[in-house]
Parts: sequence; C-alpha cells; structure tokens
Amino acid sequence: MTSAAVQTYLTPEEYLTFERKAGIKHEYRKGHIVAMSGASRTHSFITGDIFGELREQLKGKKCEVHSSDMRVRILSTNAYFYPDVVVSCEEPSFEDNVYDTLLNPRVILEVLSPSTKSFDRGEKFEFYKQLLSLQEYLLVAQDQIKVEHFSRHNSEWVLTTYCNVKDVVLLSSIDCELHLREVYARTQLVQ
Repeated sequence: MTSAAVQTYLTPEEYLTFERKAGIKHEYRKGHIVAMSGASRTHSFITGDIFGELREQLKGKKCEVHSSDMRVRILSTNAYFYPDVVVSCEEPSFEDNVYDTLLNPRVILEVLSPSTKSFDRGEKFEFYKQLLSLQEYLLVAQDQIKVEHFSRHNSEWVLTTYCNVKDVVLLSSIDCELHLREVYARTQLVQ
C-alpha cells in the first residue's frame, strides 16, 4: 500500500542510500519516492497465509519465497517496489552485496488495497512486465474471493480469474498450488 509521492527527484543510487536508512519503506519510480502505508488485518492475513503456503511447498527446491520486506528493482525503468510476496528460483540475482534488492523474480503477488488496486493492475504491472525473469503475476482481492493470475506465454500475458473458494491456482513456473480456501481462510469471506 502506498500514499502520496514525495516531490524530490532522486537518482536510483540516492534512493537506495536513503531507503536503507529510512524508518519506513518507500517505493521508487521515475525519480520519486512513494511512502508505503500500513496494511489492514485482512491484507496481513492473506499475505501471510500465501507466504506460508508457498514456503511449505518450496522446501527442498531451488526457489526462495520472500515477504514484503524484499525489494525488487526493475533495471530498465529504474523502479523499485516491495511486492507482498515474491519468489525467485535458481540463483537469485541482487543489486549489490547487501542482498535486499532482488533483480530476477519469477513470481510476484500483490494483495489489492482500495488505494493501490488501480496502480497494481495498471502502471505497476507495466513496470513488472519489463522483468524478463517474471513468469507469473497475481493480484489478490481482500474484499471478495478473487485472484487474477497473469502468466507469461512467450511475449503475451494470459489472464485467468479465480472467484470460487474451491478454486486452486496452479503456479506452473514454480510447481506450486494456491488453494483459495487457504488463501482466504482467516478472512470473513470464508466461514
């Protein structure tokens, strides 16, 4: 989740220096930083449960799953974001030896918030599409049972939408499954 943009232009290097000293997280795009706000309880439950499900399924595999503390950089556009959940496989590539900025995610997942859902669906997805390593992008609603799963097929992105608590999202690029019953288990949407 994000709030208003700070109006000072920073280079990517200045941003990274600033961000590593900041007390709160900021995303970066087009030379400007955007402070991130806190998440709702439902957002936190959904994010945590997805992270837990993927962590369990990826044990013993050559993939890493990270929570919203792992920053992702899109080199081609000099943008930095904090996805809610991100998965990298094989040998992760980082910006430098601090290992806090991932360059080659395979799967990115964003839990939608009222203030960010348009950006996550539009401009942010356009930024993410620049990552050649990215194979799957998921948008997870927190006010209804709905997962939008975008998967890369050559140069095209194919959308599949899941809206039933019995649905299972197959993440083929990492050989994992997300059961919507588990994703939404601690929300008021599944009782």
